[in-house]
Amino acid sequence: MKNPVPLVVRNLSFRYQRRSEYALRNVSFEVHPGRVILIAGSSGCGKTTLMRCINGLIPHTYHGEMEGVIKLFGKSTENMGMAELSCNVGTLLQDPERQIVSSYVQTEVAFALENQSLPREKILPRIDETLSRIGILHLRDRETFSLSGGEKQKVALAGILIARPRILLLDEPLASLDPVSAREALQLFRRLADEGFSVLIVEHRVDDVLAINPEEVLYMDRGHLLYCGDVRGLMKVVDYRSIKLPAEIVFKRARKDPIIQFKPILPRASRKQLLTFKNVNFRYGENTPQVLHDINLSVYPGDIIAILGPNGAGKTTLVKHTLGLLKPTSGQVLLGESDTQKCSVAQAAHIVGYVFQSPSQMLFADSVRQELSFGPRNLGMRPAEIVKNVEWAIKTVSLEEELETPPLALSFGQQKRISIAAVLAMRSRILMMDEPTAGQDYWNYTAFMDAILQMPGYEAVLFITHDIDLAIIYANRVLLVSDGRVIADGKPEKVLAEDDMLARSRVLPSSLLRLNQKYFHATGRYYRAETLAHRIYNDNN
Repeated sequence: MKNPVPLVVRNLSFRYQRRSEYALRNVSFEVHPGRVILIAGSSGCGKTTLMRCINGLIPHTYHGEMEGVIKLFGKSTENMGMAELSCNVGTLLQDPERQIVSSYVQTEVAFALENQSLPREKILPRIDETLSRIGILHLRDRETFSLSGGEKQKVALAGILIARPRILLLDEPLASLDPVSAREALQLFRRLADEGFSVLIVEHRVDDVLAINPEEVLYMDRGHLLYCGDVRGLMKVVDYRSIKLPAEIVFKRARKDPIIQFKPILPRASRKQLLTFKNVNFRYGENTPQVLHDINLSVYPGDIIAILGPNGAGKTTLVKHTLGLLKPTSGQVLLGESDTQKCSVAQAAHIVGYVFQSPSQMLFADSVRQELSFGPRNLGMRPAEIVKNVEWAIKTVSLEEELETPPLALSFGQQKRISIAAVLAMRSRILMMDEPTAGQDYWNYTAFMDAILQMPGYEAVLFITHDIDLAIIYANRVLLVSDGRVIADGKPEKVLAEDDMLARSRVLPSSLLRLNQKYFHATGRYYRAETLAHRIYNDNN
């Protein structure tokens, strides 16, 4: 007897309550064993909604109108409870903060097996086996709150894999991972598929996923499934301005299109120090390891600084010192001439705007409009000024139609943009962003980064990122952080040329970096692939 297909989706449509538009429209496809399926599309196109329909969050948690059929191993999901669904389908959410429920890594990973009433003597070996498989056995006894975003992502993945579901739904699994960890995770997903699992990956980092040769790609737009087929066919139908494709492909296609002019951004005004770290050391408690070691750096007007480094290197800890959320164990952090030891967070917020890595740590209001108004109101802005800043901020992140929507009802990518807009509306002089492009398609993140850096008022912008291309396109200065130390600080074309230093920081050269290095003798600086294509094409013609 022929084994049933693991997943069949037929004529699936869904509309959320209180929404007039359908999030999914007549979607149909099948997933067979031993295959990696990449699901690509712009933010808000329906990818996460599709995942929720498959794993049962729709209709059990999210409600609305649903039509069509979903079958798991030949059985309709219509009458399945969440317990039965979760035995077959494991889901990694975009935001690990919303998935981790336990205080310690070991108990978090054990959670699924404890729910199955397995005895302790069977659970413990499975914990070590799973943690070892993902390369995080050293985190077993750590408290989950002390982990970095990337470490939490790996722990959440371990909590899924320990139950050995036969279908894996991975929603932006690379968003919080450093490049080497992302490569290792993708290699793990490939091995799982080769062992017979069905692996569905929603990911904006298309270039990275292509490295593991997905058997099939689903390309979605505005709730419709526009393409279902192999990778080669995808390259012909996707707009490179919306989806981040390999740089070589963009380079070849872009030179035939009209030139897009990008304005100069944040010109350097002076050598006045806006922010200074002097011999800063930090540990979270007396008996805990030191996290930051002898940090010395200054930030000047006009700096656009990309902070790169591995998960757990201390990047977020470093940035939190700028707002006074953390205080040095020894040394000084100065905002202008003011010591952050003597400043309140509220006082520092007049100078520094900080976008957290996880939007769930920031968003709380009943509507997006209220969310964006909260910070400016607390800073004492006039009502007319608040309205003006809210309108500019929401336009910058291209979510004007969501002003009356509850922020936590939006997709993760949209929540991330709202969290950025909430800080933009405060008009701080220094903007700090932790993983600003997580959950964002290429069009959205270039649009809001272009808008932010072209606006008057910002004196400096710093962003933590695992996306080396973001540093290539926007930064005029790159910091490499490893083991709590700044091991490199300089212009992108200098710092990113040091392969040994990149390897030490678990940063992998991207196709865009290699393309820029190839033509650097002719350009003298780094560009996005579209701009580089026109520079090289025009120079040669």
